[in-house]
Amino acid sequence: MRAPRTIAKAGFLRLEVEPHQTPAPRKIAEAVQLLHEGGVAAYPTDSVYALGCAIDAKAATKRIYRAKQMSERQRLALICPDLSCAAEYAHFNQTAFQLARRVFPGPYTLVLPATRQVPRILMDKKRRTVGIRISSHPITRALVQKLGRPLLTSSAIPVDEEEACVDADEVIEAFGSHVDLVVDGGYTNNEPSTVIEIVNDDISVLREGSGTLDGILE
Repeated sequence: MRAPRTIAKAGFLRLEVEPHQTPAPRKIAEAVQLLHEGGVAAYPTDSVYALGCAIDAKAATKRIYRAKQMSERQRLALICPDLSCAAEYAHFNQTAFQLARRVFPGPYTLVLPATRQVPRILMDKKRRTVGIRISSHPITRALVQKLGRPLLTSSAIPVDEEEACVDADEVIEAFGSHVDLVVDGGYTNNEPSTVIEIVNDDISVLREGSGTLDGILE
């Protein structure tokens, strides 16, 4: 039986959670406490492992950018617990709402017009859009529901590599010095989310990933 938690390396906590099961509330509460305190976490999603922080954690957001050596033009997405929350940060017209109901929860990111609730660092300054996710992974869902507000998120892709981390050991090797918490939930898929943009009633696939397109865009 797994131990409740282990300190894998000085400076961050490795929290082991049984994969693909509803996680123990005590463990989620411990992880969320670090997020409330402005920490950076790595966690499994229904696509790949991701780095994330609370939406209002400005210093943690900057740490994610530094960890991945991202430029200001690259944007983090928002993981929301449900469509009601997502509608506070993105404008859903009828086309977007219908598509969202087909793909969420799941390994998709929808790029939509941003509301005024979205921090500037998350928006495409020219088009004022934001990426929205609602994950089907039980660990991700438990984290964002307990947090009570969206997670800023970005795939855990190491610098100078194209593929994201798919287990906790890879995350620790690549990002151990940049995070406060690694939630070890076993292996994930090896592809990031499928990214779809909706402009008015026009739908464009920006990236094909874990989420299937079969029957989605009809």
